[in-house]
Formats: sequence, C-alpha cells, structure tokens
Amino acid sequence: MTAFRAFRIRQDDAGYRTGIETMDTDALSPGEVLVRAEWSSVNYKDALAGTGKGKILRTFPLNGGIDVAGTVVASTDPSFREGDKVLATGSGLSETRDGGYGEYVRLPAAWTIALPATLTTREAMIIGTAGFTAALALLRMSENRQAPSLGPIAITGATGGVGMLGIDIFSRAGYEVHAISGKPDRFDVLRDIGASQCVDRHELAFSGRPLDSARYGGLLDNVGGNTLAGFLPLIAPYGNAAICGLAGSPELATTVMPFIIRGVSVLGIASAGTARDVRDEVWRRLSGDWKPRHLDTICTREVALDDVASVFGTMLEGGSFGRTLVRING
Repeated sequence: MTAFRAFRIRQDDAGYRTGIETMDTDALSPGEVLVRAEWSSVNYKDALAGTGKGKILRTFPLNGGIDVAGTVVASTDPSFREGDKVLATGSGLSETRDGGYGEYVRLPAAWTIALPATLTTREAMIIGTAGFTAALALLRMSENRQAPSLGPIAITGATGGVGMLGIDIFSRAGYEVHAISGKPDRFDVLRDIGASQCVDRHELAFSGRPLDSARYGGLLDNVGGNTLAGFLPLIAPYGNAAICGLAGSPELATTVMPFIIRGVSVLGIASAGTARDVRDEVWRRLSGDWKPRHLDTICTREVALDDVASVFGTMLEGGSFGRTLVRING
C-alpha cells in the first residue's frame, strides 16, 4: 500500500465535484499491472468528465484521465515485469475504472500495451487517444480501400489534437491533406506539419445539393453537424468518411445519395473499446511508418497534475490548439 495524489471525480449527495486527493494504491480499481504514471494528456472527453458537462463516468468516485504512460512497479501477469514501460488509452479509464490522472494507476493486463521501443512515454502521451483515434481512422479507411489516388483527405477540426495528429499521420502515409479550421492564424503551423491546403471553415459554402462535385477522396471529421453534412456530397466515389467527433453538433441532417450513388462509406471511429488485436496493430503503425514527425510542434502545452483542471474550460469552448500533456511523475 502506497499513498499518492490523484485528480479524483466524485458525485454524491454533495454534488459533482473534482479535486486533488490523497489515496492509497489498494483503493485503486482492480487489475494485474500497477504502474507509476509519468505522463497523461487532456482530451475532449477528459474535459467533459472533469467539469461534469458530459456523462462520461459510469461509476463514482474515479480518478480522471483516459490516457496514461509510465513504469510497471508490480505485476501478477507474466507478460509484464517491474521496470517495464507501458501505456494505456481508453479501455474504461475514467469511465468504469480509475484513470491516468494519478501518480499510480492499476491496469488490466489485457489492455496494457508494452511501450514500443521507438517511443518514449512522453511521446506516447502526445499521441495518446487523439493520435490513436486518427491512426485507427486511417487503418479502417485503408481496410475499406481508401487510397491517395482517390484524392485529398479533408480533416475538420484541424487545430485540435485529433486534427493535428491526423494531418501528420495521413500526410506521412502519402495522402494530400486539406485542413479545415476556423483559426486561420494557425494555418502556418498546419502547413508545417503536413497540410497542403488550409480552408477557413467560416468561408465554407456548401451548395446544399445531395451530391456535388467530388473534391475529396475522404474525410476525417471531428465536428459533426452541418459541417459533416456539407462534406459528404463532396466525397469521391468509394471514398470514406471517418467520424470521430462532435465538436460542432451530434446531429446529422443529410440524404442517402452519397452512399447509394457514389458508394461513400461512413466509418464510425470509437477508439475507447478497440479490440486488443486492432489496438496492437495501431500502435505498431504509430511507432513505425505512421509515427508523427512533428510531435514537439503538436504538443503546445504541458501542465502539472495540480493544474489539469485549468485546461478544461478552454477546450470545451473550442479554444484548444494541439495537444496538452499532463506531467504526473515525468
């Protein structure tokens, strides 16, 4: 039993509240692998959970943080030994079990990933759920015959974590990337990390027709709502729209025309519950031929555990830019 500090989320008769608390390792959610956390990150889901503005946690209390990377200090599973570097993303963290915003976290061996040799724990958390989501989208699109020859990939919400990592990952995989963002002051950075064109979302003018000239081979959408509906008629025959966010709206008003006339496929990207074999393949690619080349540029902020709550409001208001790292024991 070891006492440690964690960002804990509670909901009880006193209401919804969060804060740094001291707890013991024997109070952590069960699992075979006890990890001394080094780094975590801030995702949109973390901001929803940390403010209570989204129903993320299914049980209380829990430590926040859907990402974590660190060093194994004890394991009852022979696959992991003391001193091993590991990571975990999603897999119930900060939903059904204690997450990565604590100096220690206990993980199920089934969802613990051995840190690839080409990544540090810090790099793994710059990637985190955001990069995993973008790479999972590319994997699923590739499996559904997406190819650079179909045309450029449009990435909406391009200045967020998924967006920026998506630009880097898709461009490294050989795709032309068009970044869609409402922050034109960030366009130089988006070009630096791989975007060939940048489009101000405020200047988008969709025709409203069920089909329009095919301008994009595919789409990685973080926005939903009217933006997603506007892009679907622009996707080339047999291209894919990978959907992973709702920063604009969860609603979608569209027609079936892109799907039944052009064979466009909509792929839902739900990273949290990704099967273990797929998870392993995504991290293999992220640490190899899809490893982002601009991680230091994409990591735009680093905060200590005590300051993690200060990030949530800006993120929920659409003001985030790139990735925010949380330094736990790093």
